[in-house]
Amino acid sequence: MTVKEQVKALWRICFQDSEEFIDLYFRLRYKNEVNAVIQNGDKVVSALQMLPYPMTFCGKTVQTSYISGACTHPDFRSKGVMRELLSQSFARMLRNEVHFSTLIPAESWLFDYYAHMGYASVFKYSTKTIALPEIIPSPSKDINIEIIVEYQDEVYSYLNKKLSERSCCIQHTSEDFQVIMKDLSVSNGMLFLARQEYEIRGIAFIYKREESIIINELLAENKDVEYSLLHAIKQHTGCKRMVQLLPSEDKQPQHPLGMVRIINAKEVLQIYAAAFPEDEMQLELSDKQLPVNNGYYYLRKGKCMYSTERLPGAHIQMNISELTNRILQPLKPYMSLMLN
Repeated sequence: MTVKEQVKALWRICFQDSEEFIDLYFRLRYKNEVNAVIQNGDKVVSALQMLPYPMTFCGKTVQTSYISGACTHPDFRSKGVMRELLSQSFARMLRNEVHFSTLIPAESWLFDYYAHMGYASVFKYSTKTIALPEIIPSPSKDINIEIIVEYQDEVYSYLNKKLSERSCCIQHTSEDFQVIMKDLSVSNGMLFLARQEYEIRGIAFIYKREESIIINELLAENKDVEYSLLHAIKQHTGCKRMVQLLPSEDKQPQHPLGMVRIINAKEVLQIYAAAFPEDEMQLELSDKQLPVNNGYYYLRKGKCMYSTERLPGAHIQMNISELTNRILQPLKPYMSLMLN
């Protein structure tokens, strides 16, 4: 079997996904150049994919690698195989000028596991339950709602524009959005689009569940457009109870979603220092998986200086996970649940 066929077979062993989804993933998402494996002889025993995503960060757009499909054959678990694969992947990301690595843990216990690999749990979300009444006023007549079933450039451009307005947010590439559109039908989802005078004014990605509708992403120009989208969703699905996923809000319960890890500390801290010149730090950084990040960093007046030798003054000791949390948590980073 080829490496791709072996990784696909390993996926079936490790995950509970439908054959339809697996075929979709390996047809549209998997590429040899983003794949990383560890082999025992000629047999793949551990694998992951490093999917490229841009991210807005401190006024810049930087590159990230999203870890997808990280899995190890049951016979080789608890032997440090995945730790080695992740370490190799981090080094590869660094060579490819990636700033951050991101992921969504498949199970709650994995948050602690990935924290030991330098990740910080900073991507969070809040929810809002929407219960539409039986009798509701008609939405604005000049807002037209349609259901989109295939990729359209103008729809992607609108999504990209709205997500780019968020200061720290994983963005979707055009290729990724094409995969999302293909996945909607596999995952029992739909895309509603609102137009006003022929211009796109809002979109809503929904997924049908047994007793409710999950609104994964709702982006609208104003409340009238948002209401029109909700009304159309209710009319089409017949479901009155909807759960909307939102960026984390201080006044609402926050749920852990994704994690991020700094790959290139020098580049990340320089961007951060330029964006927050008032935030001055002297820190001693340790990174067990990427020793190139180890050293002393001095943030002052919008600049970041790096040294392998300690300079005079008090230093804050941080590991790479603590640093990631320190600079990203206040930015309320956002990650869409449409990632997979």
